Amino acid sequence: MSRRARISPAEAGLPGGGARRRTPGLRREEVAVLAGVGASWYQWLEQGRAITVSPQVLDAVARVLRLTGAERRHLYALAGLNPPRPEVDRAALDVSEGLHRLIDTWMPYPAHIMDIHWNCVTFNDAAATVLGMRAESPQNCLVAYFTDPLYRERAKSWETNAPQVVAHFRAAYSDHPEDEGFAELVAELGELSEEFVELWNRRDVVTGGMMAKELAHPVVGALHVESTQLKVPARPDLSIVLHNPQPHTDTARKLEWLASPEGRRGARYPVAVG
Repeated sequence: MSRRARISPAEAGLPGGGARRRTPGLRREEVAVLAGVGASWYQWLEQGRAITVSPQVLDAVARVLRLTGAERRHLYALAGLNPPRPEVDRAALDVSEGLHRLIDTWMPYPAHIMDIHWNCVTFNDAAATVLGMRAESPQNCLVAYFTDPLYRERAKSWETNAPQVVAHFRAAYSDHPEDEGFAELVAELGELSEEFVELWNRRDVVTGGMMAKELAHPVVGALHVESTQLKVPARPDLSIVLHNPQPHTDTARKLEWLASPEGRRGARYPVAVG
């Protein structure tokens, strides 16, 4: 009822929509007509009666009531159906600017943002210094993992983590089974890496989360971090990957030094620090 009240008949394109009426918004009968359902059935829907509801009808009601993605999913849940996959609300597109600020604030620790296909959207300075992310490297994180010689040289835990990385990507793929972008990436890597093919054929599926990594930086030596992949509900098409120093190691000190003016000079002219 509250969603009906916020839409005027004129906004809904009804004839005589500008006429005065006692209550604002759309009447139940008007929503029913615009959604192509019976007036009594729609009344029962609002009253929460035990009626048969299809996703197609709910989508029609959501369209008439101009529900946001989150409201549409809530409507499905109220009707006892599995909610549809989250969508990017147009009003939330500016969230990406806040995410850029987030990873910059994460300094001196590495952080980057990637889309659903694991294409790198942006990364902070620490990701460039520590992980070797750069403009000329493969822009897809999975492709870079298997083909970038710089990252491969630094990633001392590569063999241990590779099966988990591929299993994470298969889990992401399973969330979008009809998305051709995933199939194209798998085909591309099938041509580039026999190691990927072997791991992909295992068909392991693991939900992404946290992963421990051991890196060898040419200036500061061994780095021990754990990466955490985060989702932002307002931007389900993006993931934030944050790297944090593992406890009981000197990684935090080394990362802070690399981000300092002295460390930036040292990265250009490598001299190991103790």
